[in-house]
Amino acid sequence: MGRPGAVHLSKGVIERDVEARFPDKNEPIVLQCGGGFRSALVADNLQKMGYRNVVSLDGGIRGWIERGLPIETK
Repeated sequence: MGRPGAVHLSKGVIERDVEARFPDKNEPIVLQCGGGFRSALVADNLQKMGYRNVVSLDGGIRGWIERGLPIETK
């Protein structure tokens, strides 16, 4: 479940796989997790890796759903 158009890269592998999936370090990337804490840590790591347009979704997917915003399920 996630925001429309979301791409799943788990916390355990995102730092390893992100460059193959998102080679342009200027591309906007919005990170999400359940509550926003893990995605904030990953955003920090990606910024250290040179990604310049990375943010963590405030409140995570739970906050997104609470706001009544659209989600996709597979």
